[in-house]
Amino acid sequence: MARSKVSVATLGVPRIGRRRELKFALENYWSGKDSAEALLETARRLRADNWRLQAEKGVTRIPSNDFSLYDHVLDTAVMVGAIPQRYGWTGGEVPLDTYFAMARGSQGDAGCGHPGHVHSTSALEMTKWFDTNFHYMVPELAPDQEFVLATTKPVDHFLEAKALGIHTRPVVLGPVSFLRLAKSGGEEFDLLSLLPKLLPVYTDLLNRLHAAGADWVQIDEPCLVLDLEAGDRAALEAAYNHFATEVPALNLMLATYFGALGDNLDLAASLPVSGLHVDLARAPEQLEAVAAKVSSSTVLSLGVIDGRNVWRADLNAILNYLKPVVEARPLDRIEIASSCSLLHVPVDLELETALDAELKSWLAFATQKLDELVVLGRALSEGRAGVADALQASADAIASRRKSPRVHDRKVGDRLAAVTGAMERRRSAFAARCEKQSGKLDLPKFPTTTIGSFPQTAEVRKARAAHARGELSAADYEAFLRRETAATIRWQEEIGLDVLVHGEFERNDMVQYFGEQLAGFAFTQAGWVQSYGSRYVRPPIIYGDVSRPEPMTVRWWQYAQSLTDRPVKGMLTGPVTILNWSFVRDDIPRSQSCRQIALAIRDEVVDLEKAGAVMIQIDEAALREGLPLRKQDWKAYLDWAVGSFRLASTGVEDATQIHTHMCYSEFNDIIDAIAAMDADVISIETSRSRMELLDAFRNYKYPNEIGPGVYDIHSPRVPHTGEMTDLLKLARKRLSDSQIWINPDCGLKTRKWEEVKPALVNMVAAARELRALAS
Repeated sequence: MARSKVSVATLGVPRIGRRRELKFALENYWSGKDSAEALLETARRLRADNWRLQAEKGVTRIPSNDFSLYDHVLDTAVMVGAIPQRYGWTGGEVPLDTYFAMARGSQGDAGCGHPGHVHSTSALEMTKWFDTNFHYMVPELAPDQEFVLATTKPVDHFLEAKALGIHTRPVVLGPVSFLRLAKSGGEEFDLLSLLPKLLPVYTDLLNRLHAAGADWVQIDEPCLVLDLEAGDRAALEAAYNHFATEVPALNLMLATYFGALGDNLDLAASLPVSGLHVDLARAPEQLEAVAAKVSSSTVLSLGVIDGRNVWRADLNAILNYLKPVVEARPLDRIEIASSCSLLHVPVDLELETALDAELKSWLAFATQKLDELVVLGRALSEGRAGVADALQASADAIASRRKSPRVHDRKVGDRLAAVTGAMERRRSAFAARCEKQSGKLDLPKFPTTTIGSFPQTAEVRKARAAHARGELSAADYEAFLRRETAATIRWQEEIGLDVLVHGEFERNDMVQYFGEQLAGFAFTQAGWVQSYGSRYVRPPIIYGDVSRPEPMTVRWWQYAQSLTDRPVKGMLTGPVTILNWSFVRDDIPRSQSCRQIALAIRDEVVDLEKAGAVMIQIDEAALREGLPLRKQDWKAYLDWAVGSFRLASTGVEDATQIHTHMCYSEFNDIIDAIAAMDADVISIETSRSRMELLDAFRNYKYPNEIGPGVYDIHSPRVPHTGEMTDLLKLARKRLSDSQIWINPDCGLKTRKWEEVKPALVNMVAAARELRALAS
């Protein structure tokens, strides 16, 4: 009789392709260069490559339907027919351009490059997927919402893999998490009240999957790691009791991730499902309680390989950690898995041909994590002897990293220990600072500015790449960047912006640019991770103590300011954002790394002020996304995050105006922390919410100045002046005139000049209209 074995599973893998094939296919389609058929063929090829790779590696639970052309929440909304009326869908097959209009908005033919989609409309709201750096489009639902199985994508992808000889486990976002992630498209109502209408659609899908040959379906309910109310719990019970009754022959793997089940453990363990997945990378402390609570007849999926960071796993330590659970349960009731989908890590470390060999030995990207999973599975099923070499290699890498002198810098530790409370406070309260700044700056009412970056055109990217390859000399590259900067300064003056920026043409990325100049950071060539749609980033890797060897931005600010009499903002990325948009160390607390970065940024702020900068913007776009998922943990995070921002920003005189920028933030629940940051001006994204986010500032009686974004830079649409003026009128209902700045939602790096120029001209015109109204 064959000995039973543990299963080896991934919850999802990167969608982008080893060479970013999906990005280029999407952008070629949107621009009209390629057809829909070409895009879909690339997608099919990427899916097949992913399935084959996992099968060849030895993964036994291979996911399907983890692939998306944009994001899986949008896919789910389209699948269940949750398509707002403004997109013009009346039933039947959902056109590809309708899907992309929901993601990106549209402006007639220019919105997507294809003549089949001609009306102009705004995109769905976009926000972060839990506390990750991935974005999703927020479904819009109405009280009278009707659902229908509008696409059979999960079934289609299952059959696609089956035709290749690969049996997969389809992945579906759970109905309760879907409703919790959605928003009301109009009047507020209890979104969970729609569950009875939604469940028949899910049941139809599950029955179709079973009929197609699926024996297991992974249903993701990440809401189970959140603070749940009685209605949430009742909804989860109703949903899974319904599935157990309506689709009894199908095995459901209920997947949770990004945190501990905590007080939801009893609920999760009681649901009538065949398997339960838990995240043991983010919450290793929950293993004993979960193992004790979950029935031995239930497959327990143990997410021990970190799907969100790039460090090589200590396989021996994991095996020792799992030993009590493995010895107490049948092996065929155990699954070794990634903690969550691997879409949050780069594709393959072997693409990194220039990375330092020692550092490379400490890392594992998605492909290498598949190997780690299979080694663990074999060790648990067959014994450690059969994978002894792999276990020894893991041990050697862990030991190398632990003892490496490049990781720790005593000077950084000593400086951090010397920080005092006074170093985290401005010299005077905002009212006094504001008076000094107003006298020095002499700006008009409703001053206009931008968030910082201007379009990184193909010409800019080409010059940067040529310089990196040695084909463009340093002098010629410098001259090119100076021409781009000068032209941008002149153009901003011409259209009448009040506060200018230098455009950031020398910067590859708002985090990478700084990390490349800080000690303790490493960078990849091909470590791309999807942020949203075709927007990919290469997060830095923080491997050691952080410090600033020399000034990073002063020279470019001085050049830009020398070209104009108008104020030019110094532009920096804040310590919390640098931390949250990097792969961080796992050998010290995140708070310690953040404060190290804060001291480095503080040095840059002080040097900018010494050079003459009167405005310095320290972007904390990612402050909220690091917020723990459980409210009980918020205070500890916000204390060190806000403290880090203040440590970075408070070394200046009262007359120097400190700006910050924040993205994708629901501010109501953290408004105390936002106020505690004490930035003189905060700019925020508000256009998609039609200024609703300002309610938090109004209700709080927030005293400092605010730049509510008046147009959505994530869409190619060019909003007209009246549209922006209407938004500013809504802002004036919530803020005093003396508080309001006028700016786009975010930086303009990803947009084209033909979109940016008319949009900013219209924005300046809107400011003039507002001044006339207020006079």
